[in-house]
Amino acid sequence: MKKILSLSLAIIFTTGLSASIGYATHSWNVYHWARQINPFTLKLGDNVSSAWDNYLGETSTDWSVSTILDTTIVAGGTNPKQCKPTAGQVEVCNSKYGRNGWLGIAQIWVSDTHITKGITKMNDTYFNMATYNTPAWRRFVMCQEIGHTFGLDHQDENFNNANLGSCMDYTNDPDGGAGGAVSNDPSNEHPNTHDYEQLGIIYTHTDNTSTISPSFIPPQSAKNINGTNHAEWGKALRMDKQGRPSLYERDLGNNQKIFTFVLYVE
Repeated sequence: MKKILSLSLAIIFTTGLSASIGYATHSWNVYHWARQINPFTLKLGDNVSSAWDNYLGETSTDWSVSTILDTTIVAGGTNPKQCKPTAGQVEVCNSKYGRNGWLGIAQIWVSDTHITKGITKMNDTYFNMATYNTPAWRRFVMCQEIGHTFGLDHQDENFNNANLGSCMDYTNDPDGGAGGAVSNDPSNEHPNTHDYEQLGIIYTHTDNTSTISPSFIPPQSAKNINGTNHAEWGKALRMDKQGRPSLYERDLGNNQKIFTFVLYVE
């Protein structure tokens, strides 16, 4: 039986986001999927290869522990290389996207404050290398990128400190323990309690419309972009601790925007 969360925290992340952010609350502003009931079910389109299927399944199960949302895996609706979004769901993709510096990206399309569609990409150019071709790295990145499409931000963006035990925390040692910043820190391969609490805050209210309904038609201005091409991501809003742009915003006009979160290789 799912328990009701009642934690009260301030939601941050304004549209004019600065480089400074408080990680006690980690949301993408007030951006959320519009829905009329809680809990709600969000579809994850399976456009991943057999090497990723188990990690997609684990991530779906992990996030469905939330009292607010469940995820269900459905047939993908796009070519993985192109990874074009589908209204009302998240398309999950993997392919060799090239030596562009990122392990994974997540993108959401928003109309006013409502998420209308999303994608995630896992870059096999790097995941085929020995450093990243491990269960821990695959779980960590899959979990984090899908978490972004719910409206979650990072809990922390320092790769070199002790793990917080959340996939929404940057790390250079996703399975924790020996080999990382400390010898006894937890794994960052799954969500933690604070992630579920944050979802409870983001989705504490319901809407009088739905962007996950099969009948939902997104605004015409919410066009697609090439999710691999940095030049199409818009302006950088924030840098990570290494000085690399980790969050982009592209303004499409008429209150339509695309946000791109980038997780780089170390």
